[in-house]
Amino acid sequence: MEISYKGDPTLESIPSIKDKALRINLNPNIYGTFAEIGAGQETVRQFFRAGGASGTIAKAMSAYDKAFSDAIYGIENDRRYVTEARLRKMLDHEVKLIEDRISREDHPDKLFFSYANTVTTIDFAKRYKGHGWVGIKFQVEPNQEYNKIILHVRFKENDARLQQETLGKLGTNLIYGGFYKYNVPKKLLRYLYDHLDKDQIEIDTINFSGPVFKDVDNRLMSLQLVKNGMTDAVMFAPDGNNVLPAAVLYKKNILAFRGSFRPVTKVNMDMYENSLAMFKKENRVDPDKTKVIFEITLSNLRGGGGEIDEQDFMDRAKLLCSLGQTVLISNFQEYYKLVEYFSQYSKSRMGLALGVNNLIDIFDEKYYRHLSGGILEAFGKLFFKDLRVYLYPMQNEDGSLTTSDNLKVHPRMKELYKFFKYNGKVIDITDYNPSILNIFSRKVLKMISTGEQGWEEMLPEGVAKLIQEKNLFGCSSKKVQIEN
Repeated sequence: MEISYKGDPTLESIPSIKDKALRINLNPNIYGTFAEIGAGQETVRQFFRAGGASGTIAKAMSAYDKAFSDAIYGIENDRRYVTEARLRKMLDHEVKLIEDRISREDHPDKLFFSYANTVTTIDFAKRYKGHGWVGIKFQVEPNQEYNKIILHVRFKENDARLQQETLGKLGTNLIYGGFYKYNVPKKLLRYLYDHLDKDQIEIDTINFSGPVFKDVDNRLMSLQLVKNGMTDAVMFAPDGNNVLPAAVLYKKNILAFRGSFRPVTKVNMDMYENSLAMFKKENRVDPDKTKVIFEITLSNLRGGGGEIDEQDFMDRAKLLCSLGQTVLISNFQEYYKLVEYFSQYSKSRMGLALGVNNLIDIFDEKYYRHLSGGILEAFGKLFFKDLRVYLYPMQNEDGSLTTSDNLKVHPRMKELYKFFKYNGKVIDITDYNPSILNIFSRKVLKMISTGEQGWEEMLPEGVAKLIQEKNLFGCSSKKVQIEN
């Protein structure tokens, strides 16, 4: 029985894990290897159980012993095994072996693949729930360049056996999606959770590469992870690829900026440069171990109708990446949740760079009604950590400035604000540029959309040119001419 690997007809119901494995097995062209480290051979077991596996599985292995693993795949510089680098070595090594051992002359129609995972499940004391890297390197046309899907997962279940079973289902969904849903990456992403619940496993990083994914922007795929509830936050680097937050933030001093960045203005960069300079001078901050994060919340990406404007998101992402920034997309509306998230990876000093209105919002009780301890519970989580807030001044209509000294919060919050202010938790940014305080993103955006002149001077160097060249935020090259 031959099953086409191109596309996939609309199914009335979600195929079972067994049906997915069987469909792969009954395709005479799909042929590859399974290499699984750390949680048994849970994915390949699904294919053995489904039947007809002899036509699909060239080899299944688990180099569980560290010495054996190093002998096969080499030694990592950091001596670790549950890493993206190790997974990539596994995939490349296994594909090379199958290419060397299976003759293309004898099998001209074969679609080779290698599936691999390297994971650690929950420890005996149940302090660490475990995590891992999962990936597939595969072809959808014979002799075509290989495609890759690589993702990072965090286990949420409290039993190693359940985690193993979950991994087996996820792996099967990934292999099936690679061959039958590659042409619809957003759907492929959602189908990874077929027969799984988000309370079982979290996917917090994913990257697509290869010829069939040449038009896929991994920043947009990052957004889908948060949008679909697969994780609370994702991070991507200036090159546009998703990166693992744990790897980026581990034991770092973290300075975070939250904003719409629609578009990023001179005020944003002035706040960034000055607060970073102040942050690096703090006693408990190591300048060489400091990471700056530009954060955009999911709520900030929603339009008036509640839908996320993906093009608008991409416009912002391109600008921030062009400035060399690392971007976090989160589902954390409240700041204390953001700080708690960072605290998973670092106990070092952290900083938040805020505008006046953002700080006033933090002292608004309406954001904490869902907490049994209300605003006091939230502030315990926020300021209990080794945290500083760097406050950028606001210019009022009469030309006066609002700073931490004359900022007004609700009367009930006045004493609470004073407590944190006079205990050094809130610090004014003083070395700001007074000539740009009247720049607001919403004003720039309106000027861009209406073709009004003068918005270019409100943006950092190079940003205006990029907006016009890429037609970002509805900018038309016919409206604005940027000088070379």
